[in-house]
Amino acid sequence: MRGKNIKIYTLVLVFFFLCNTNLSYGNSYNNSASSAIVMEVKTGKILYEKNIKQSMAMASTTKIMTALLALENGDINKYIKIDNKAVGVEGSSIYLQHNEKVLMKDLIYGLMLRSGNDSAVAIASHVGGSVEKFIDLMNKKAKEIGAVNTHFMNPNGLHHKNHYTTAYDLALITREALLNKKFSEIVKTKLWIANREGYKYFYNKNKTLTQYEGGDGVKTGYTRAAGRCLVTSATRDGMQLICVVLNDPNWFNDSYSLLDYAFSEYEAHCIVKKGTVIKTVKIQNGKKTYTKVVSPEDIIIPMKPSEKNKLKVIVDMDKVLDAPIARGTKLGYFKVYIDDDLMYKGELNAREDIYEKDFEDKVWDFIKNKIFKK
Repeated sequence: MRGKNIKIYTLVLVFFFLCNTNLSYGNSYNNSASSAIVMEVKTGKILYEKNIKQSMAMASTTKIMTALLALENGDINKYIKIDNKAVGVEGSSIYLQHNEKVLMKDLIYGLMLRSGNDSAVAIASHVGGSVEKFIDLMNKKAKEIGAVNTHFMNPNGLHHKNHYTTAYDLALITREALLNKKFSEIVKTKLWIANREGYKYFYNKNKTLTQYEGGDGVKTGYTRAAGRCLVTSATRDGMQLICVVLNDPNWFNDSYSLLDYAFSEYEAHCIVKKGTVIKTVKIQNGKKTYTKVVSPEDIIIPMKPSEKNKLKVIVDMDKVLDAPIARGTKLGYFKVYIDDDLMYKGELNAREDIYEKDFEDKVWDFIKNKIFKK
């Protein structure tokens, strides 16, 4: 974006909402988890917390990071030749065979639906060049997204004393993963049929998809040392929530109760709808003198009724923009606050193509200025 260094800081007090649903479900603070959290995906807002910074084993919820890195760094349509290191890995398995060629896509579905420990090793070996190098990628990615109290020692979650996370960190990792559309599609799939002989029907172990209204993810995990660990997600009225429970013998029921609590306490407010005109901005040296900027997505914020009058939106962008500007170009930002807490920072995009003035336009401008100015 090119433009003069004059910024627009527009404060908008929002007293109306384009979508507003007050959901009524049972509240439940009580649960048997050692640590737990409920987080909203779009904003990262914490809606419930219990011991969220406590260091915990995470079992197979580790595979959320493994899948994310596979999607970010691998070609899902590429066939992977299975190394002997990925054959016969202890625990849950998709029964990979030595020298078998398997689509990366099928490995990821096997990882997330059937919790294949062998699939995790195959993915790590291919994406990282070795399992050890892949683990380095896992730890680097964790730090990048703010999961600073997490440390990985393997790609599948088999127990190791130095393999740990917190409920908060695991929610951050899951949030990052769910913002990846392909990841979201995979974890809400109930059945995947792999393109291979033998064991190819992958039924999802996550009962949330069938037992909970709006359930759309994410991952189960269990080892004797970690206990029952569960990351669930659910979407209602455009608001997606993540629930993490670690070392919880009542893992599914507690997750459902916590999600019910969050959906009942917080309302889904659509602050801005996709395509909504946010601002009209002056254009310099363009065939048009003004253009409109829009939001490229629906912005839905979780709020308690008491927070409505504390909401404000600030628009931050250049006051004058230089042509040419392509449709969809990022022109600025809007920030949504509750009191002084930043809830969300979203892009503002050009609604149309703005072409630069050509020679004839400039000649006509000169004539207008000389003849018609008076």
